[in-house]
Amino acid sequence: MAVEWMEADLPRINKILKKLTAEPSCIKVERMGGMTNHSYHVFMDNGEDLVVRLPGDGTENLICRSDEKVSTELAVSLDIDSDLLYFGEDGTKVSRYIEGAVTMSPESMRETENILQAAGILKALHTCGTDTKVPFEVFDMAANYEKIVLGNKVPLYMDYPNIKSKVMEIKDSIDRLTGVKKVPCHNDPLCENWVMGKDGLYLIDWEYAGMNDGMWDLADVSIEASYNEVQDRALLNAYFGRQETLDEKRRFLANKIYLDYLWTLWGLTRVFFDGEVMQSYADKRYVRLKTNLLKWKDAEE
Repeated sequence: MAVEWMEADLPRINKILKKLTAEPSCIKVERMGGMTNHSYHVFMDNGEDLVVRLPGDGTENLICRSDEKVSTELAVSLDIDSDLLYFGEDGTKVSRYIEGAVTMSPESMRETENILQAAGILKALHTCGTDTKVPFEVFDMAANYEKIVLGNKVPLYMDYPNIKSKVMEIKDSIDRLTGVKKVPCHNDPLCENWVMGKDGLYLIDWEYAGMNDGMWDLADVSIEASYNEVQDRALLNAYFGRQETLDEKRRFLANKIYLDYLWTLWGLTRVFFDGEVMQSYADKRYVRLKTNLLKWKDAEE
């Protein structure tokens, strides 16, 4: 499949490169990872290494590319992501390849130094003071995904109505907390979106970035890297520069629950396009969602 994609995508890659230079000449193209998009490491004859991202099928229904561009440009200005060279209206993107790039894994994201670096990057993003005007309304998105799932005739889980009701009860509880501000967030900092370069850690791929509770990003790092309580504490303490408060701990767990609720539904929207691999993704999210609902219940009793 990867070879077929590459052969089909090469004309598009060359067309995009012509927008950057009159006489583009790439000497090698390598397929990179990614769940929905087609991304390629492109080696140019002038010695430049580029990353070309082509949007995946169906993403136009899920992602506003103009919003993604705003957040990507902010990340580049904060030196969180690599230089952006081109961003098309359809979501095609060209960026400079990160020198010495190593895609992070759950194992590497559990290393203390990388926990500290991730906390610092998220703190810089969340406290930059910029309002991107890009919304990330978790429950509006969830409702939209639910409609897409039903429209594609992909079955929801038998106990979904009950689980949804429990998630909404938690939302009502957290919404009553005061002093929670919306800040620029990445909103999808899974391990594969962290890249270790020669000069440190980068956070890439801003498709879902927007204004949100910063605790979402912290909860996402923890969820994706399977942090234990000690690693959670290290992440939160590094981020806040102190021990977290009780309300912050509640928000942290609540956002873990919101995360798996939203991305379960997102995974189900992709079943129509990608089949069993995305059904399995959604199933795993849903199981963890229910596990964290039990933790919430225990903590509140």
